[in-house]
Parts: sequence; C-alpha cells; structure tokens
Amino acid sequence: MNYNKSKELFQRAQQSIPGGVNSPVRAFKSVGGTPVFIKKAKGAYLYDADGNKYIDYINSWGPMILGHAYEPLVKAIQEKVLDSTSFGAPTELEVEMAELIKTMCPNIDLVRMVSSGTEACMSAIRLARGFTGKNKFIKFEGCYHGHADAFLVKAGSGVATLNIQTVPGVTASISNDTLTAPYNDLAAVEKLVNENKNDIAAIIIEPVAGNMGCIPPLPGYLEGLRKICDEEKIVFIFDEVMTGFRLAQGGAQERLKINADLVTYGKVIGGGMPVGAFGGNKEIMQHIAPLGNVYQAGTLSGNPIAMIAGFTLLKTLKENPSIYSELEEKTSYLHNGLKKVFHEKSIPVVINQLGSMISVHFSEKPVIDFATSASSNIQTFNKFFHAMLKDGIYLPPSAFETWFVSHALSKNDIDRTIGAAEQFIKQL
Repeated sequence: MNYNKSKELFQRAQQSIPGGVNSPVRAFKSVGGTPVFIKKAKGAYLYDADGNKYIDYINSWGPMILGHAYEPLVKAIQEKVLDSTSFGAPTELEVEMAELIKTMCPNIDLVRMVSSGTEACMSAIRLARGFTGKNKFIKFEGCYHGHADAFLVKAGSGVATLNIQTVPGVTASISNDTLTAPYNDLAAVEKLVNENKNDIAAIIIEPVAGNMGCIPPLPGYLEGLRKICDEEKIVFIFDEVMTGFRLAQGGAQERLKINADLVTYGKVIGGGMPVGAFGGNKEIMQHIAPLGNVYQAGTLSGNPIAMIAGFTLLKTLKENPSIYSELEEKTSYLHNGLKKVFHEKSIPVVINQLGSMISVHFSEKPVIDFATSASSNIQTFNKFFHAMLKDGIYLPPSAFETWFVSHALSKNDIDRTIGAAEQFIKQL
C-alpha cells in the first residue's frame, strides 16, 4: 500500500501538534511506523488519505457499534444542527436522553451528561468522596479511567503502550490516595480494605477490561467486590465507557447480572460525538450540585448535536435487541476462525472475547490481568499489526487495546480478516 500522503501529513502534524497526534496511541509509537491518516469511513470500512481501504476493528474505540456514517444518525445530526450547535441552556432533548438511559439501565435513577469518559469518571470519584466523606479509592492495574491525575497510577493501555512508569505532574499526595490492586485478584482488594479501614470512598473498575486487551472478570470476582463494598460502605463504580450499551442494552451490569452504585458512560452513548455521562441511585446522585454540594459543571454538557447523535443510536439499539446477539455471533465467528488458524500452525495465542469485544495475545498462558497481558509477545503482535494493516485490516495499534466489532461487519469481511492472519503466519 502507498502511504505517501499519510507520511507527509504526519511530518506536517509534528510541527504543530505534540507528537503529531491528539491522543498518544494514534502515533503508532508502540507498533512502529507512520500512523495512517483517515479521510472518511462508511459502514465497516475506513479510507485513508492515500485512498487505501481497511476493514475497521477499532470503530473509533467503540462507539461505531452500527458502523460508520450510520444513515439515520447522520440525518438526525444534519437536521438538528440547523437549530444551532449549542445553547448553554436546558433542552427537551436532554430530558429525553436521560429518560431513555433510565429505561435501558433500570438501577439508574438520575444521570448527569458530560463531554467525555474522563470527565464522567473524574466526577464519579468526586461524588463518591463527597457522599462518603472518605478520600481514598481503589483502582486496578491496567484499567484506564481517563487522564485525570488520580487515574494515572498503573493506568493500562495508553501509558503502557508508551512505557511510561510514572506520570510527571501527578503529585505524591494524589498518588497516595489511589490504591491499586491486580485485576481479577479479590484477595488483594480485601488486603487493601483491611489496611485502609474506613478510609476508602470507592472501588472503580472496568467490569470487562479493555485497556490491557479484552479481559473478562473471573467467575465470582465482581460479586466479591460487590460484597466488600456493601460490607464496608464503599461506593462501587462501574466504568462502562467501553462496555456501556455495547455488551447489552444495560451494558455490563445487565450482561454480567450485577449492579454498581455509580456507572460512567462514553463511546456508544455519544454515537461518535464527544459525550460522557455518570449516573446511579438517587441517594448518591442527589449530592451533585445543584441538588447537593458536590460541584460539577460543563458548558457543553448536554450539547444538542451530541445528544441527538447519542439518542438516535441508543433508541435504535433499544428497538432492535437482536443486534446484540448478531454482534456476538460475528465476534465469535472471528474468534473461532483466528483460533483455528493459529492453533493449526502451533502459534501460542490467547484470544479473549466477551460479546463484541475481542483481543489477540501471543501468549502461552491465560491472560487475566495486566501482568499476564504485558508478558505476552509484544514483538509478534507488532509484526501481526503491520501485516494485517498491509492487507487492509485496521487493528488497534497496541497490544494493550481491545478490538471492537461493528454490526456493519459482514461474514466476507471476517473471512478476509482470518485469511490475512493465515498469510501472516506463513511469513513467520
């Protein structure tokens, strides 16, 4: 493939943008090479600045669950933008959006719209602290909850991809209030809770991790965390920025049959627009201003263009529940096809999947946490990434990221992907 225009754009970008990108993983620093600059997308396909076409397994890191440029969503945005792009005042659409979310996630009484997943998670932690009067919280190694200071301790994909061990600018006092435990290790959480009795405001977790590859919770793990939170009066927060409305209408809570106290959303909830949200039961949410004294605000929160995009997408998902089973069938077909190809050639590989999230780890042992993800063969993944890219398959440019499957993906697309993987093995 010809990447001349992308190379030219990357050189130009580096003169005006730090590292030439506006989000670090896009720089291809982990996998090497020049990032591909995208010009347009439709359905399951991306088209770059040089005219190359790719089957997309990033889908804007999750929100394009029905594919790119989904026509009803595009039409809704086009109509809404004629009324103006922002008001900075309440709208009926915000109310309809909140009501729709509540019907899809029954344990949510109140929901506050924000503009990103980072903002949602940051606000949820502040709310948990304000509600409990405690300062510390537990997060898990390899889980990423956005780039707020408190979350950048052992934060998964982004910092792992760049091999950043500690983040300058995050003060020691903030780090001291952030307690970390290995994912899927309940005993480690119990130890932290006992060592910090009555000091822990919240436990925040990706119920299905997506920032060290796709790593589902082990049986009983989330249930164990729920029990600890109930016993110790700790706010249990699900970061469903990736899993919300993707794994089921009610997200991971519905899929895994366990309720959190607070839930954060992003990705699908905005249909590709910059949207986030956090919500939960009224007892906790009523502490958010203006009902309570825990302050949170945002000029563009509830932006009408963002709201119509999210509302249109969520309404479509609610009215067509078969989308979820069809997504899982496609992802399982991909999983089984890749597994067969690698195993036939005796290539050590672990393929994790839950619903329409999937990841490939070149490892001989199960990948259940950040340590086992990091111990996989990253060099082989990088070769795999470039071989697939050359064959028109666009994968996340990091071994520490989950893939996302869209409903627009066809069986032929998946067969092409499996075939490209087979060609890669022949080159090893």
